[in-house]
Amino acid sequence: MDAARTLGADLRSLRKSRGLTLEALSGRLGKSVGWLSQVERDLSTPEPGDVAALARLLDVPVTLFAAPDAPDAEAGRIVRASARRAIGERERGLVEELLSPDLTDAFEVIHSTFLPGAERRDPVTRHTAELAVMVAGRLDIWLGGETFTVAQGDSFRVRGETLRWANPYNVPAVAVWVISPPVY
Repeated sequence: MDAARTLGADLRSLRKSRGLTLEALSGRLGKSVGWLSQVERDLSTPEPGDVAALARLLDVPVTLFAAPDAPDAEAGRIVRASARRAIGERERGLVEELLSPDLTDAFEVIHSTFLPGAERRDPVTRHTAELAVMVAGRLDIWLGGETFTVAQGDSFRVRGETLRWANPYNVPAVAVWVISPPVY
């Protein structure tokens, strides 16, 4: 897949993961269904303002729509550490990057760094199946109503239940997530 042609496929995947039709998203955007369809099929390139509006409507950072910088032979297949797409800091102290080449699979892979002192106080529930493996550090997590501490090498699954987390430790905690369907 050509690196410059991932915007449309990623946009389609995000729209579908949110249960939105072409009509619903184009209406919220104030654009025609035909325009949005052409963007999703990479037949048209949206203006930067339209990309920003799409990111807002889909609740993703605009950086997610930046074309990854990769040689043609690697595009859609290899993601170099220096070319990861930043998802941004959606929660204070949580820095995330997309490890997947794009969002066109039934899953996405995310690299998350939880800085010391970072915490998500309000539980979140997503309609996804998620598996995380701790690459470094320790993290306190609340799954449903139960509290656990996970450390390097541990893994955990979240499937339709509430999740909250905190890193009260002195070192960053790093996790790699597999999430299905893609939500970023």
